[in-house]
Amino acid sequence: MDFAYAHGATPLDPDEAAGLIPAHISTQGALNTWEEANIAEGERWALRQKKKELLDAPFLQALHQKMFGDTWAWAGKFRLSNKNIGVEWAEVPVRVRQLLDNTQAQIEHKAYPEDELAIRFHHQLVLIHPFPNGNGRHARLMADLLALKLGQPRFTWGSQLGAALAAPSQVRHAYIKALHEADRGQIEALLKFARS
Repeated sequence: MDFAYAHGATPLDPDEAAGLIPAHISTQGALNTWEEANIAEGERWALRQKKKELLDAPFLQALHQKMFGDTWAWAGKFRLSNKNIGVEWAEVPVRVRQLLDNTQAQIEHKAYPEDELAIRFHHQLVLIHPFPNGNGRHARLMADLLALKLGQPRFTWGSQLGAALAAPSQVRHAYIKALHEADRGQIEALLKFARS
């Protein structure tokens, strides 16, 4: 199967692409539909968890596995190759641990307002890009869970603008643009987008 990647998406290497579990999928549309159902199940799982501490690597990996485990054999496992975005693959476990510890310290010291803290966490998780694919969707759900933990409502992630983020659209373009601004230290556009 040839994968058609949306602007800003992470391409899979051949070994990762071979990890597709459902053999009946032969088109990008069928893959997108299958992944959406898998992600919805992962979201339901995450919202049922009574775990007090979501800022640990096992939870981060378990969430990715629940979101993509019916789709990809490597779901929930940190990547073993470099991508067009993200840190060197060998740095992923250490960088994830640093992010989780830093975010916990920011919560304890009230370093930022709740929304900003969750959005900064999202941005840093996307920058690390811990998994072969699904990082944006995973990071958005993690930020939603963090916002809920901090007493805030879930983010809308541009949904009020009328298009899904996974598909090529003006909404996805605005999201990618806001991420690039955050890369330069300007978090405001991403914060605004997350509540649009």
